Amino acid sequence: MSRIVFLLSQSLDSPSGLGRYGPLARELANLGHKVDIFALHPAFGELDKTSLEVDGVQVHYVAQMHVMKSGNSKSYYSTSQLVRVTLKATWHLSRSAIQTKADIVHIGKPHPMNSIAGICAKIINRSMLYLDCDDFEAGSGRFNSRWQKSIISFFEKWMPHQVKFITTNTFFMRNKLISWGIPAEKIQYLPNGVDRNRFSKADHGEIDSLCADLELGSKKVIGYIGSLSLPSHPVNLLLEAFHKIHESEKNTILMLVGGGEDMNLLSELAQELGISRATRFCGKVPPEKIPLYYALADVTVDPVYDNDAARGRSPLKLFESWACGVPFVTADVGDRKFLLGDPPAGLLAQPGSPESLALSVQQVLSDKMLANSIAKAGKLKVRDFYWDRLAIEFSKMYSNHSQI
Repeated sequence: MSRIVFLLSQSLDSPSGLGRYGPLARELANLGHKVDIFALHPAFGELDKTSLEVDGVQVHYVAQMHVMKSGNSKSYYSTSQLVRVTLKATWHLSRSAIQTKADIVHIGKPHPMNSIAGICAKIINRSMLYLDCDDFEAGSGRFNSRWQKSIISFFEKWMPHQVKFITTNTFFMRNKLISWGIPAEKIQYLPNGVDRNRFSKADHGEIDSLCADLELGSKKVIGYIGSLSLPSHPVNLLLEAFHKIHESEKNTILMLVGGGEDMNLLSELAQELGISRATRFCGKVPPEKIPLYYALADVTVDPVYDNDAARGRSPLKLFESWACGVPFVTADVGDRKFLLGDPPAGLLAQPGSPESLALSVQQVLSDKMLANSIAKAGKLKVRDFYWDRLAIEFSKMYSNHSQI
């Protein structure tokens, strides 16, 4: 078995909220690998503990991330501050990667800090270097200046040439990588997944208590569970769609779960649309509580435009909705139609259209047979996307390439 290190630079704020990598690392550890995660944290200075063990995985927060988070808000550094924070993060990630002397270093996202750290481990320790491209970074990020986007774009195109192998969770990114000169045989499509145990059941007492706290009563609940950051998650489309739904169906509530820098902007939009009293901004919640919110939803939604940011994403909320048995609505962008399968485990609206999104949501809410059919199809589909199954594919990939 191998010593594996994940180098992460994206927004991580708790061990159970490590996105794609936390559950994957745990399942790799269950297969017998020794796994460490070295990550940046959006509120590093506020941490009581920077190293801990979670389900057999050693998680180490080593430095401040390139954005700051506090509660539901996100803020950004000035140019001079950003340079200092980035250099410090690169140093700490690099030192950690070198000192660990791992057989395999898997870089989560081709950002400068963890990419440079990975290159250092490759040169000094001769570690086998892998890269995960789970977003189109230059097309989905929020950039304060052109030079920031240029740097991200450079690393996104340069790093794939420096690694042994690349994993990606969308065909869009696979095709992007090929267009940048990466051989197809160097890329493996490995979709997102879901934690089997985390979403297997939710406590009914907690569900009832949360329902009362949110004053949902017997309302039909339309749920959105994700980031309130408009460049990659156009929740404004969902608010506009809900405005149309609520005009004809007053017995509805829109439940938005998650934080982000655009939370206040979206709250103002809800006021303008006259739906603020029927909208619940739940803010950021602990990852272990997320299944409770799914249990309250009659339908969950992934609103998208037909753009590169959406094509480059494989929405976790899709897999989580399936695992929780909740009907799911999104749009035909990127891999979504492929993932929904046939019979479809969800409804597809027209991308970027509040009218079409509203119609699809209303179909689910008004047709119990359709809702049950979608939920049942999702329950069947999700069996192939549990992390304990996907981790076996990762483990085989590591083993196969170590012999080349």
